[in-house]
Amino acid sequence: MIENANQQAEPLLNIRGLSVEYLVGDTRLRAVDRVSFTINKGETVGLAGESGCGKSTLAFALAKLHKPPALIAEGEVLYKGQDVLAFNDEELRRFRWKETSVVFQSAMNCLNPVISINEQVCDVLSAHNPTMNRNELQDRAGELLKIVGIHPDRLNQYPHQFSGGMRQRAVLAISLALKPQLIIMDEPTTALDVVVEREIMDQLSELKEQFGFSILLISHDLSLMGEITDRIAVMYAGKLVEIAPTEDVLFKPQHPYTKGLINSFPHLFGEKKELTGIPGNPLSLYSPPAGCYFEERCSERIHRCKSVDPKLVTLHTGHKVKCHLFSQS
Repeated sequence: MIENANQQAEPLLNIRGLSVEYLVGDTRLRAVDRVSFTINKGETVGLAGESGCGKSTLAFALAKLHKPPALIAEGEVLYKGQDVLAFNDEELRRFRWKETSVVFQSAMNCLNPVISINEQVCDVLSAHNPTMNRNELQDRAGELLKIVGIHPDRLNQYPHQFSGGMRQRAVLAISLALKPQLIIMDEPTTALDVVVEREIMDQLSELKEQFGFSILLISHDLSLMGEITDRIAVMYAGKLVEIAPTEDVLFKPQHPYTKGLINSFPHLFGEKKELTGIPGNPLSLYSPPAGCYFEERCSERIHRCKSVDPKLVTLHTGHKVKCHLFSQS
């Protein structure tokens, strides 16, 4: 019984000290710097931050999709206790799509414009289930489109015949083809209007309840995450600076950078407030400082921020923050 309890408590995905670097000439730029967090079974975790903070780089690393000049410098990505980074080619092939699928930014760029939606869905199915015959492939492809709200009659159409929202739904259908337990969604509603964006998020919530998969939702939009996530992790310049339950991040943020992100978005309720934004420019990875990466832009900085990199400390109820204002040492 104790062993079963431990197995149930084990996270679906456990990211430990993950670092990703880009080789630029003789220089190694660290785009993801020793990031650690978990995703539990059936949980939705948001990954937020400005453009260029390392969100997409991290997403690629989780499925080991990087190619030179990017390389994974250190760390582990444990899926059900097994290190994805140690998988051979065959193990990776089985892991991708069947266990974890990735919905990339911009659905039109993900879909092949000269191949029908039908062929693109069937390609994924047949690659991992070679025993399926043509009729079985067609039935399953039609079923997948129906699940995401597209009539199966449109199966033989091409991506350019779909609207932006329908293309995003088609990509979501492909990601669900092999019933994965984790879906990584990188800015899934980019370039969609707010009405379609809401429809996609509502449908994603319904599908999660129906199939029980976990989600890593990557976005710069904290208001979007507030509707669907259980926890939110915030990144700045490749480092994880805060992670906590969604309500705590949105209403009781602790890190100055998280506060700046939240103040950059208008509130739907309450008094009207002037949007303040975050002063300064994002950090250049060519010349990272010895201390806190956010120090130059921070209105709450103290003397030690300039020379000492803060540690990620736990405050309460799992709320973690990387800031000297909360450091115990």
